[in-house]
Amino acid sequence: MSKEQQDATISEASTKPDAPLLDVRGLKKYFPVKQGILPSSRKYVYAVDDVSFQVKAGETLGVVGESGCGKSTVGRTILKLIEPTAGQIIINNQDVAALPRSEMRPFRREMQIIFQDPYSSLNPRMTAGQIVGEPLRVHNIAKGPEIKDRVADLFQRVGLRKDQINRYPHEFSGGQRQRIGIARALALGPKLIIADEPVSALDVSIQAQVINLLMDLQDELGISYLFIAHDLSVVERLSHRVAVMYLGRIVEIADRNSLFENPQHPYTQALLSAVPVADPNIKKIQRTILKGDIPSPMEPPSGCPFHTRCPIAEASCKIDVPHLKEIEPGHQVSCHLR
Repeated sequence: MSKEQQDATISEASTKPDAPLLDVRGLKKYFPVKQGILPSSRKYVYAVDDVSFQVKAGETLGVVGESGCGKSTVGRTILKLIEPTAGQIIINNQDVAALPRSEMRPFRREMQIIFQDPYSSLNPRMTAGQIVGEPLRVHNIAKGPEIKDRVADLFQRVGLRKDQINRYPHEFSGGQRQRIGIARALALGPKLIIADEPVSALDVSIQAQVINLLMDLQDELGISYLFIAHDLSVVERLSHRVAVMYLGRIVEIADRNSLFENPQHPYTQALLSAVPVADPNIKKIQRTILKGDIPSPMEPPSGCPFHTRCPIAEASCKIDVPHLKEIEPGHQVSCHLR
């Protein structure tokens, strides 16, 4: 398909009433690994390999999977903190994947990120107020006293006090630091926030507070989230739809209830079976123990990437790569046997 045809397709899709806020198509990110002096000796880490999904306005899409499956790389590539190898990232009728850095500034205001580590993501040399107000200065949205007023409003919105504005990051607890990170992400009024495991470094009680804050902000401001996490109970609480990743690919995507009540992919079933149950006498779960280790993303297996650990794999799974197919409305699975 030519560039003109791609632009026409994007324009036509974006004019539909239910057009998504974010439309990711065939996203790939390969990291080169040099193993010798010859160019032919170079190999690649296939961190993200042909990922496609959509996020609607006011919706939360949860992204789950084992460590190293490519969740965080997807989020950072969408923001172009990491340049994509291939694919389309469509927002506001524009494929930002094709834009140079110099033309990305307007889209930086539309998409923001909440980082995983509330300690290293804040500049220790800046006060909390300076950190939250920096996006306003960089994008020339406010100046002088107006910045202070906006920062004070953002502090109040995320549950911090105005008298904490002049404190430095080391004077805050972990939960308070993450609230500062959330306030910074809200400063530009984004439509989409990518939350990269924003509660994994926090105590359980603080996790609940931050999750409730994110949900309240979504109800109030209509923000969309791409919520990346390991904790399935958190994803079930916060997400409208859930995408399951394995070895750089999405293997299943469905609405929250369908995925948690009727998982179809063997990998999703194994993930859900590992979730602890408060009272095992009330709810019996058949544990699925996966054999073997996760293959190297430098040398992914042929065919289905999960076939080396799949309990129901057949000969065809080793040859043909499965693609997402809809088995029921809104429920897609990447499996030959479904």
